Amino acid sequence: QVKLVESGGGLVQAGGSLRLSCAASGSIFGIKAMAWYRQTPGSQRELVATLSSGGNTNYADSVKGRFTISRDDAENTLYLQMNSLKPEDTGVYSCYFDTRLGYHYWGQGTQVTVSS
Repeated sequence: QVKLVESGGGLVQAGGSLRLSCAASGSIFGIKAMAWYRQTPGSQRELVATLSSGGNTNYADSVKGRFTISRDDAENTLYLQMNSLKPEDTGVYSCYFDTRLGYHYWGQGTQVTVSS
C-alpha cells in the first residue's frame, strides 16, 4: 500500500525558511510527476511546484525564486525548500504523485504558518 507522509511544517517568522519533506512508502511504479500543493481556508487548492520524472521543474509565479522542489530517489522522498517566506505562504501543504498507470497519490498535508 502506497503512503505519502509530509513533515517539516511549522510556525516561522516572515523572511524565514522551512524545508518540507514527503516520504513515500510502498512501491510506486511509473511516476510521471510529483508536486506540492497548498490550500488555505476558503480558497482553492493551489499548485505550488512540480517536478517531472525527467527533472523539469515549474513553479507558481508567487513562489518563483524563493521555493525549490527536489527529490531524493534513494530515500523515496520529495522536498520543498521554502526561503524568504511571506505571510501569504501560510497554508496546508500537500504532496502529490502522478503515475503513467493512472494512479495518483496524496499526502495528508502539513501546516505552514508564517507570521508577520
